[in-house]
Amino acid sequence: MPRANPGCALTADDLERPDPEALLKQAQAEERRKRRGELRIFLGLAAGVGKTYTTLEAAREQLAAGRDVVVAYVETHGRAETAALLAGLPVIPRRRLDYRGVALDEMDLDAVLSRRPGLAIVDELAHTNAPGSRHTRRFQDVEELLDAGIDVYTTLNIQHVESLNDVVAQITGIVVRETVPDRVLEEADEVILIDLPPDELIQRLHEGKVYVPDQATHAIEKFFRPGNLTALRELSLRYLAQRVDRQMRTYMGAHGIPGPWPAGERVLVCLGPGPLAEHLVRAGRRLAASLDAEWIALFIETPDHSRLSESEREHIARALHLAEELGARAETLTGISPPQEIVRYARAHNVTKILAGASLRPRWERLLRGSLVEWIIRHSENMDVYIISTPVGTPRPVATSQDQHPASLWPYLVSTSIVALVTILGFLIHGRLEPTNLTMLFLLAVVIVALQWGRGPAILAAALSVAAFDFFFVPPRFTMAVSDTQYLLTFAGLLVVGLVISALASRVREQVRAAHEREASTAALYALSRDLAAASGVPGIPEAVARHVTSVFGRHVAIFLPVGDTLDVAFQSGDFPLDTNERAVATWVFQHGEPAGRGTETLPGSSARYLPLKTAQGIRGVLGVRPADPGDPALSPEQRRLLEAFASQAALAIERAQLAAEARHVQVLQETERLQTALLNSISHDLRTPLASITGALSSLAQDGGSMDEPSRRELLDTAKDGAVRLNRLVGDLLDMTRLEGGALRLRKEPSDVQDLIGTALTQLGETISGRPIEIDIPPGLPFVPLDFVLISRVLVNLLDNAVKYSPPDSPITIRARAVGPNLEIEVADRGPGIPESDIPRLFDMFSRGRRSAHGGVGLGLAICRGFVEAHAGEIRAENRPEGGLGIAFTIPLNGEGPRQSGGADERAGSSHPGNR
Repeated sequence: MPRANPGCALTADDLERPDPEALLKQAQAEERRKRRGELRIFLGLAAGVGKTYTTLEAAREQLAAGRDVVVAYVETHGRAETAALLAGLPVIPRRRLDYRGVALDEMDLDAVLSRRPGLAIVDELAHTNAPGSRHTRRFQDVEELLDAGIDVYTTLNIQHVESLNDVVAQITGIVVRETVPDRVLEEADEVILIDLPPDELIQRLHEGKVYVPDQATHAIEKFFRPGNLTALRELSLRYLAQRVDRQMRTYMGAHGIPGPWPAGERVLVCLGPGPLAEHLVRAGRRLAASLDAEWIALFIETPDHSRLSESEREHIARALHLAEELGARAETLTGISPPQEIVRYARAHNVTKILAGASLRPRWERLLRGSLVEWIIRHSENMDVYIISTPVGTPRPVATSQDQHPASLWPYLVSTSIVALVTILGFLIHGRLEPTNLTMLFLLAVVIVALQWGRGPAILAAALSVAAFDFFFVPPRFTMAVSDTQYLLTFAGLLVVGLVISALASRVREQVRAAHEREASTAALYALSRDLAAASGVPGIPEAVARHVTSVFGRHVAIFLPVGDTLDVAFQSGDFPLDTNERAVATWVFQHGEPAGRGTETLPGSSARYLPLKTAQGIRGVLGVRPADPGDPALSPEQRRLLEAFASQAALAIERAQLAAEARHVQVLQETERLQTALLNSISHDLRTPLASITGALSSLAQDGGSMDEPSRRELLDTAKDGAVRLNRLVGDLLDMTRLEGGALRLRKEPSDVQDLIGTALTQLGETISGRPIEIDIPPGLPFVPLDFVLISRVLVNLLDNAVKYSPPDSPITIRARAVGPNLEIEVADRGPGIPESDIPRLFDMFSRGRRSAHGGVGLGLAICRGFVEAHAGEIRAENRPEGGLGIAFTIPLNGEGPRQSGGADERAGSSHPGNR
């Protein structure tokens, strides 16, 4: 009987309120339609029902309506009425491929993309492309057309739907190899059923309208039987009815239409390491689709997982991958008891239906070891359990790869030797202990063997211990007879305890092995993460990733990163081919964000496997992995998962480095903007003032120059000259800072006399220091110093000009030069008020002026001084003097050694450019 599910009372307003989830699905579907083309699938129960004919009729209608329609690929199968519909429709020429001397025609995908029509007609959606094509399957070609914004009309038979593959094989006795994932039909904008009664379809076969006569006769005998066609017709009708029902309920929910809403269902598919796994996945997909329920594919990884053969692991990987393709949430959990973990997971995730496969193990093994299905049935309260039987032709499980190898005899010999040693020890102490106490020695031997050598040798040790104890220590001795029946209990206890201990020890060993494997994977990820965190920027990341991939997987690696509009090789290791084909595969992966190449269904002819370095923000690059030897085995499922984890870590590291670089660039831009703002604010007044004085003086001379007396004219000319000089100094300072910031300053060093240097600076200041006492302190014997005479003289000019501005008119200015170690030190000191201590660290910054300054100025003079001094490998500093005033001193190496800044013009301005403090 069906269960009653508890619910909650709904008001009329609740019934009329739109369902948020339905609204979200509808919004997502509309958003997807905006980004991609429209897909219309003409679905039929079998070949010959008229799918291609109906598709071409629809194409002609669209062409008549003014749409840009092309025939990308249509197979007429020799049908005259179908070929007649092609007349007048633009046809894209097919691409011819040569495969083993046979010419094969395929759809020219690139030509269709270049033509970029509004609607493309693509026949036979489930077709497998010829080797050498970009994609393995034609539905992948169609998806690329849809992603390019091209509408597609295509055809499909119901037997090619992936989730119905087993059902079709059971109905027809024929396994269809070419299938299309259900998601393609679910994402289609419209699925149109082309229906035809079986009798009419068989009649068309007899008339030669489906196949040529010989093929038609064979098809009627094998496939097109009335019973088969009737079943396929029902299957297609039911499939489309379920789709229409889902669309109807989505519409009702989005528009708040009241109706009977079924209780939510969740289906759990239990997967195992056998050939039944994929059959279970398809059955789970059909059940979930019929219930419109969420479904989960679950695999429990036990400690025995490491003992599975490669084929069994591949069964699991393929089943999980198929479940994901069919829309399931595939999960892998670690546990000791699969049935307990399954029931625990089902209860935690509100699962209502569990699908499990019938056991393929012999009955005696199920009786001894228990049955997973029976355990689930006993403990799955309020959950329906579906048992899926084994399909006809499914092979029985065979021994694992480890079981197929001959076991080593060494552990069994050691086990026998230990029992023999314990027996000898028992002889030595036999007279001092009761015989039953000797069983502890044999039990200890079983424990040691079980812990060191596993289950088989431990079982042998337990059996030998019972036999040795009976033969050597139980009366009558040296016989297998037992006079006291109490010893039978001792034998049974010794044997059972030995077997239990051996089983537990074996399980512990398997758990330790599994833990070591997980630890190795975790350690590899940790080491990669550590090196990626320590990598300096994007250039260091590819090398770190390649080093770890090569170390863990033994593969050659190539990493591609985008550079502008192209994909460039950032790192290449080993003998990794980088021809045009390999680069094309990497480019495709970067553009589509899906794996491709060796071992995938997209471009499998490539020699390497390519993974996108994808994050939530986009695709950051491509990782290519190639075997060192073409004969090397393919990566195992566990290795593929670890490699995908490596790719994710690499993508995140590249994204982090790129974001950090972008942040630094933004910071530089912000700093540049701040400097530009400060520059404009600082020079606006200093530019306007001399320009205004020059303009005013020249305007007065132009208007009244003839009637003006000589003193007045001279005064106006002096005003214009002073303004021009100030403007020249300001422009010179700006040019000097530009050269310094751009690294375009070139030094011209020559041995110079310090006295000449100071004299030149005083001469350049001229009237600025007129009447100001100057104290010069130069010790005798000061050597010539290699320096750029023009630049250092301008440093002195700026320092003296600042000292004049910021000290009383009658106070002296001191110039002191001396040798301090390997350097020449020159100091300019005034007797002014000094500056606040908090302003000293910023004194040599651009546009910096003291807060107590009452003078104008841009604030570039001292910044220029610092630039010129540092260009000589020197230093400049400022400090308030104890006796009052400010002292600014700079040092230059006496030997003239220091970095030379290259580039730029070698221009020197003859006038001084003093700045402001």
